[in-house]
Amino acid sequence: MVEIDPTTLGLEFAGSALLGGIIGYGTKRIAKLLAIIIGVQLVVFRYLQSQEIIIVDWDALTRGVIATSEQAEQGTTYLESLASTVTVGAGFTTGFLIGYHRG
Repeated sequence: MVEIDPTTLGLEFAGSALLGGIIGYGTKRIAKLLAIIIGVQLVVFRYLQSQEIIIVDWDALTRGVIATSEQAEQGTTYLESLASTVTVGAGFTTGFLIGYHRG
């Protein structure tokens, strides 16, 4: 018969929840910063194009964004398999969501 130590399970859950919370908080902060940087960059590109300083191929930029989003969707299976581990996955996911929400 397999013996399960509740203390070990609790420590694994708590440790992974703490780590997940830190990573979730950081992820949201970095995502906000990247959104600001990309927005400013697009405004600058639009301004420089209106002044005829540069020529921007907006179709090529759109194709790049679509390709990147398709690649990001393919990576979700790895995250799903990570969350499927019982104590570590549950703790990490819970902490990540709390950290991301609070960030």
